[in-house]
Amino acid sequence: MFTPLLQGLLLGAGMIIPIGAQNAHVLNHGIKKNHHFLAASVCMFCDVVLIALGVFGGAKLIATSPTLVTIISWGGITFLLTYASLSFRQVWQNNYEKEQQLATKFNKSPWLVIIATLSVTLLNPHVYLDTVMILGSVGGKFQGNERIAFAVGTMLASIIWFYSLAGAAAKMSPWLSQAKVKRTIDTLVGLIMCAIALSLFNSL
Repeated sequence: MFTPLLQGLLLGAGMIIPIGAQNAHVLNHGIKKNHHFLAASVCMFCDVVLIALGVFGGAKLIATSPTLVTIISWGGITFLLTYASLSFRQVWQNNYEKEQQLATKFNKSPWLVIIATLSVTLLNPHVYLDTVMILGSVGGKFQGNERIAFAVGTMLASIIWFYSLAGAAAKMSPWLSQAKVKRTIDTLVGLIMCAIALSLFNSL
């Protein structure tokens, strides 16, 4: 029981920790101290549901349709490149100090944070590839209680990571909110998104 749980925890961490749209979203809310734990909770909840769907049958269902896998992959590529372009636009415009002033003055309502986080998560096809397809395919190889333990391990990885990211970003907000640091973060996010999109394209 412990081995599948540990495998799930490590594989889940490997899939979730690399910077993606969800991580960038939670990081930004943490830097602004704008309902960051709420954003982390929504990401975590979505991951838990999608992992459960994948491990307990969803991965096999999607795998039976190569066309659907291709559509999801192209959707993921499009989403990632769009997110990358938005990050690069932020770098180009370099309006970080003005944005910080506006963020301090007008914090988003909890409902807007929930809607924005759901959009970043559920409208990103790459999330389905990571959680439902990859984690689901590996988890589907286990049987009975071992499958449950694997699923719990991957879910724990999501819970630990998103809450840690939100808390760390808020704690380091005075440093991370500096214009030059935010510009560096946006540059890295854009480059990583492009790299993930390229890896998806090469896998087609």
